[in-house]
Amino acid sequence: MTQPRPTPPETEKRPFRQSRFGHEWTDDYAWLKDRDWQTVLREPDALSADIRAHLEAENRYTASILDPLGGLEETLFEEMKARLEPARSSTKLPDGPYRYYHRFEPGQEQGAYMREPREGGPATMMLDAEALADAADGFFDIGDVSHSPDHARVAYGLDLKGSENNQVFVKPIGGDDVHDTGIDTAAGALVWAADSDILFWVERDVNQRPSKVRFRSVHAEGEGDLTYEEADSGFFVGLGSSDDDRHILISAHDHTTSEVWAVPMVSPQVPPVCYAPRRNGVEYAPAPQGDATYILSNDQGAIDFAVFRSDTPLGEESDPASWQSYIDHKPGRLILGLETYAGHMVRLERENALPRIVIRDMATATEHAIEMDEAAYSLGLVSGYEYDTTTLYYSYSSPTTPASVYAYDMVTRARELVRQQTVPSGHDPDDYVTERIEIAARDGERVPVTLLYRQGVKPDGTNPLLLYGYGSYGHTIPADFRTARLSLVDRGFVYAIAHIRGGMAKGYDWYEAGKLDRKVNTFNDFVDAGRVLTELGWTSRGQIVAHGGSAGGLLVGAALNQDPGLFGAVIGAVPFVDVLNTMSDADLPLTPPEWPEWGNPLEDEAAFRTILSYSPYENVREADYPPVLITGGLTDPRVTYWEPAKWAATLRDHQRGTAPILLKMNMEAGHQGESGRYKSLKETATDYAFALWAVGKA
Repeated sequence: MTQPRPTPPETEKRPFRQSRFGHEWTDDYAWLKDRDWQTVLREPDALSADIRAHLEAENRYTASILDPLGGLEETLFEEMKARLEPARSSTKLPDGPYRYYHRFEPGQEQGAYMREPREGGPATMMLDAEALADAADGFFDIGDVSHSPDHARVAYGLDLKGSENNQVFVKPIGGDDVHDTGIDTAAGALVWAADSDILFWVERDVNQRPSKVRFRSVHAEGEGDLTYEEADSGFFVGLGSSDDDRHILISAHDHTTSEVWAVPMVSPQVPPVCYAPRRNGVEYAPAPQGDATYILSNDQGAIDFAVFRSDTPLGEESDPASWQSYIDHKPGRLILGLETYAGHMVRLERENALPRIVIRDMATATEHAIEMDEAAYSLGLVSGYEYDTTTLYYSYSSPTTPASVYAYDMVTRARELVRQQTVPSGHDPDDYVTERIEIAARDGERVPVTLLYRQGVKPDGTNPLLLYGYGSYGHTIPADFRTARLSLVDRGFVYAIAHIRGGMAKGYDWYEAGKLDRKVNTFNDFVDAGRVLTELGWTSRGQIVAHGGSAGGLLVGAALNQDPGLFGAVIGAVPFVDVLNTMSDADLPLTPPEWPEWGNPLEDEAAFRTILSYSPYENVREADYPPVLITGGLTDPRVTYWEPAKWAATLRDHQRGTAPILLKMNMEAGHQGESGRYKSLKETATDYAFALWAVGKA
């Protein structure tokens, strides 16, 4: 006898009416946002009882639908787990007399942070992250791990709620005397001064924004000395160090404007000095080299960035009008990053949607590039600790080729393989095909798409296809190697990455063509990629699984509204789908810093109407929707939990078909989901089991 399908929970409607710029609208589910949400991020138990009851009911319903897939989930998880190296180490990066690295032993989720003598000898465990995770009650994630310049101590941050507020601890390397600094709202990097006693950190404010930089001796108590405070709520604060390790660098930035302040490592009490005051729309990053400072910037009309030279050292204020062009701007060649060494300058750049590394000898001004010959690949710099060296570390992978890390001598051009990813369960790259194609969007733009599929798969219209995208903040999805994808590809899926506008696959113009008043291009590109892939025979309508997370969740939500029949399923991970309401709430962590990306719907009527026209939550319509799996995290400060919860309820209200709309809320995690290399695989296994089930491949 067939069991009846479980009934989804009914979400109570409590109409909340709003009016702006002559437009009136009602939000039935605004009540799902806890009035004391700031406290909930830090103390999840503070969540209102009615909201908790609703989210738990959603989880029970989702579990009841997915329970029959439990066997498939477990099979997928074991496959994915078998592809991970049971014991592995990160690249061993030299710093003075030691090499530092992160090591996993078989079965470990978090591993340990290690060092060994540079010239050989027994390794020392600096930090046993696995033991710390075992002792934690619930969520555990480790933040920055930073050893002191004298190699005597290590500072580290722990996030025990998923809210990205880190508690900071210090311990001697090789010893067990852990010191709780009392710092509990740190964000990002922990940077030591040259004396190996004073520590700098970024502090979050009550609204979860990284807004202050403080420092104090690790032996002292109290909140520490305030060295920088950002007055503009639209700017986030970051922390780092200069390539030559002579200055602590404080950055203030939104998505289009930046400013850098410097503090001497040897004089941490000196007030920071701004290298160049912020100018709207100008981004810059200074790097010292010899007697000069080189600046990667989009100043002077260099939309795809150029490198400028200044005689003004860090620690003094520079006049941008005096910056000399050093590496000229070339339209379509986007310079992604710049690193300086004692005798060399290295830049990572992308042209025609493919990256390369270019090395410049500063004495001779000659250059050479490290380029690859696959159709699509990922290439990256592995930042080390040393400045006075000729050795560069870089990583390479492709959708079919496991990751490798090379040590490259910038003088002799010799390279040494120092880290090779292996797949214990077996992997033959020749079993798979990576292909880069371009599809024509509706306005004539050519959108790159990376395809991964097994040898023998034909474009005959019968293949299920997972279409992945992001398309915001200029972020470009790399064409790299991910072992989990093989579980879909081995079952007949074509895995496609759409390099849509809003990213920077084809330069900075590609990013600007997918933001603000042109944001709809992002969604159109994604839908058009799906449609063209069906026309080319790689799949068919109703056999595409759309997958995106965070701003990629916005992408798949908008695409679903635009053409629900194109998709066989949608997976929206921590999806940013309540754009209008979130961008209208200036107290939320990311809202003011993100107005340059989306527009300010509080003050700008054009921005309001643009966002209103595409925001997934406001544009759900009556339709026969495919199965949708929506995930969220209760302590997520980036995409707050109520966004996916509200979207699920609204989709269900407008569902005219029989496919389930599922919400899976992690009640003990934030934006990144579960921490740990195996726990995160379980979440991927759930997503992929759902995808296989939705297209009849379970």
